[in-house]
Amino acid sequence: MPSNKILEEKKQVVASLAAKLQSAAAGVLVKYEGITVADDTALRAALRKAGVEYCVMKNTLTGKACEIANLAEMKEHLNGMTAIAISQNDPIAPAKIIKEYADKVATFEIKAGFADGAFLDKAGVEELAATPSKEVLVAKMMGSLMSSLYGFAYVLQAKIDKENEGGAEEAAAEAPAEA
Repeated sequence: MPSNKILEEKKQVVASLAAKLQSAAAGVLVKYEGITVADDTALRAALRKAGVEYCVMKNTLTGKACEIANLAEMKEHLNGMTAIAISQNDPIAPAKIIKEYADKVATFEIKAGFADGAFLDKAGVEELAATPSKEVLVAKMMGSLMSSLYGFAYVLQAKIDKENEGGAEEAAAEAPAEA
């Protein structure tokens, strides 16, 4: 039987993880097996750079935190060696980075995830990973807006040029008549 001190520590760990899950934009559960130290180091560095918290925790503790965070569907995926990547701001970053490494390492695989409090199965996480980043989407939208404005500007310029040509032709036609 664990001591009260250990139970309190575990309760704090569960409460902390549950709070992170509840406030997170997204998260991904992965099967954390067969990854080399070099790949793990590179993965953790990429996640840290993107502002994603990544940890390996006991499945029972993660499961209790998932229940508290209203993500009970994730509990069925908590078997074997499991790690979780959580992002507080970017809903796409954890899925995108984890998917990249899952494609490189055959034994490292996506189990499930969540985005905006909704459960995602493996296919849902992979679909989320295929979504362009916020910066790319903003750039595409700005490009679309700019192309419409450029098109409008070209039409106006052509109209002005045509009017100027018409005015120049009238002036040229009137000039010999006066002479």
